Amino acid sequence: MEDIENIELAYLSLDDYQELKVAMIESYSSMPDSYWREHQIETLIKQFPEGQVVIKINNQIAGCALSIIVDYSKLDVAHTYKDITGDYTFNTHNKNGDVIYGVEVFVKPEFRGLRLGRRLYDYRKELCERLNLRGLAFGGRIPNYHKYSSELTPKQYIDKVKRKEIHDPVLNFQISNDFHPTRVLKNYLEGDANSEDYAVLLEWDNIYYEKKEIKAATTKKVVRLGLIQWQMRPYNDLDELMQQAEYFIDAVSGYRSDFALFPEFFNAPLMADDNHLSEPDAIRNLAEHTATIVQRFSKLAISYNINIITGSMPEIADNNRLYNVGYLCRRDGTTERYEKLHVTPDEAKVWGMEGGNKLQAFDTDCGKIGILICYDSEFPELSRLLADEGMDILFVPFLTDTQNGYSRVRHCAQARAIENECYVAIAGSVGNLPKVHNMDIQFAQSMVFTPCDFAFPANGIKAEATPNTEMILIADVDIDLLRNLNQFGSVKNLKDRRKDIFELRKK
Repeated sequence: MEDIENIELAYLSLDDYQELKVAMIESYSSMPDSYWREHQIETLIKQFPEGQVVIKINNQIAGCALSIIVDYSKLDVAHTYKDITGDYTFNTHNKNGDVIYGVEVFVKPEFRGLRLGRRLYDYRKELCERLNLRGLAFGGRIPNYHKYSSELTPKQYIDKVKRKEIHDPVLNFQISNDFHPTRVLKNYLEGDANSEDYAVLLEWDNIYYEKKEIKAATTKKVVRLGLIQWQMRPYNDLDELMQQAEYFIDAVSGYRSDFALFPEFFNAPLMADDNHLSEPDAIRNLAEHTATIVQRFSKLAISYNINIITGSMPEIADNNRLYNVGYLCRRDGTTERYEKLHVTPDEAKVWGMEGGNKLQAFDTDCGKIGILICYDSEFPELSRLLADEGMDILFVPFLTDTQNGYSRVRHCAQARAIENECYVAIAGSVGNLPKVHNMDIQFAQSMVFTPCDFAFPANGIKAEATPNTEMILIADVDIDLLRNLNQFGSVKNLKDRRKDIFELRKK
């Protein structure tokens, strides 16, 4: 092969046809007469010009990719190449479809080994993302199958190729380029004797695909988090406490934050007036403020255009039992309740508090989020269940008195970010409450954690507050980086789970 002076990816032109015909004949020497006619290429270019590209080396065609768009829901599961191309007329192309279907990819023999095929497939993937289509699909040949057909079914052959027990030049290449086999297609391509007329339907999912919404709403991709590291101090009444809360909401919304996260039991200073009572009576009196606080937070969420996670507060349920709960107050005025499922031994012994039963991910205008209160973050099953529901950001409001208690929450929260491929934001309280029993001292350092991979900080820490100092922490997190991590990360914690030997489910 002569020295390469330039490589160019270009749209296919009808002027390229004669050279394209020669290139196809050379590429399919074992399949005589396997080339597209000029009128067929003309049809493809007219219908979908962006889908027809060539790679030229030194201004000579070295490879080509031809494509159409189809409505995948209307595609017959057991289709053939003739079906998908409309008997080679390409009347199956649907500009309003949702999947790019690969009609053709080839590289001339003398240019093989230069990874030109990968360039062509990468272009298709980028085109798919640019057009906001659901994914790519095509029927892939299995040209070495004829060597094993007497002893293996097509499915067994594909399994062995995936396990690297058998080498198939086409299928191995497709799998290495993130395409996954979904089904065997029988009698797919007439005349493909080496594949014995079988093919494998291969698919690639566009992780950035957004289903078109009818209503005027979008889901943000870069989300700004506002964490409030709350100072425990005496307050004269509920109004004074909420004045301080509004001050922080005003501050983080001034930086256009999408979320404001308060700590666990941030309203504990209000128990000072009941310090003469027993601890169980004092906490139950505190619970009487919860409904009012939630109403006021909901109004603040609307007026400051921010989603507020209220940390947690005690609440007495209809059964007269005491729970540790919080509320997600969305900026559209709706609210959702979450519960602490695992109360600490101290919460149970001193206050008579019980664990809740509700676990769910919440939809927001910034994607799905999860909320686990303090101790719950130390139980990995909970966040994994939320990850299975599509959680992108996990919020952990916490309250810890000592540094070792804080370290448990901090290190467990960072582990949750890695194993669930999500962001984790933790916010706690600092300072002292000498006039409130069982709430004497607090230690906290609020932080935002990320997965540990190339697109993220090497140590998995996006932002961190100064320990034991009242302040706010602002951090941006990019949801698209999580999608990319899920598909192309150095490790794939969610995908690589051995679901064949274990399962996790909610009762």
